[in-house]
Amino acid sequence: MNKTSTKKVSIFLNGLIKENPVLVLVLGTCPTLAMSTSVISAVAMGISATLVLVCSNIVISLLRNIIPDKVRIPSYIVIIAGFVTMVQMLLHAYLPSLYAMLGVYLALIVVNCIILGRAEMYASKNGVFNSLLDGLGMGLGFTLALFLMATIREVFGNASFAGIKIGFLENYKIAILTQAPGGFFVFGLLIAIVNKIGHNKTVKKKEFSCSGCPSASFCHKNLCEENTLEKEEKQHA
Repeated sequence: MNKTSTKKVSIFLNGLIKENPVLVLVLGTCPTLAMSTSVISAVAMGISATLVLVCSNIVISLLRNIIPDKVRIPSYIVIIAGFVTMVQMLLHAYLPSLYAMLGVYLALIVVNCIILGRAEMYASKNGVFNSLLDGLGMGLGFTLALFLMATIREVFGNASFAGIKIGFLENYKIAILTQAPGGFFVFGLLIAIVNKIGHNKTVKKKEFSCSGCPSASFCHKNLCEENTLEKEEKQHA
């Protein structure tokens, strides 16, 4: 395998484990916790987000040299919102029960920080094919994390898998796993396991200043840095 092919494979695989958006980068927490109570809703949300992520990455990459820098974030949001609307319409028309199951969280894909983050950090700076691979890898990583969480929560919390009852677990259900506290517990457990397995391989968050923030390029980072310096000077005074 040549270097180019290795790089392409690496871009795709990064989102699955090394830079998993949920279990390593800790993004998209809200839909992860809300949609992981059942395997069906988790997979549906993951696939929907993956479609939007791949399509928006491709379009943003194509337009990266045309979109003015000052309006790039609003432009990204409009592009993402367009694809989310398309997914909503398709689900509403052909899979109404699934559309109802996802509810408001389907529309909230527009502001999912995974999608906007990849648009800003990757698609706007790289070619179309690489952006497609990045979107596909990140989307599948998101889907995988949702599936793992949903499997644990549904099997042990509701004694079922994808709506199919598991008889021998019926009397041993841990009901709290289907509630918010159980969601946070499973979430933290999976993050710990991924960190243990991927020790020295996953992304390490060593920088907590503006320079280490993915939103630093479009927020008031200079004002933030000035406030930080003022606080440090007062502490030393």
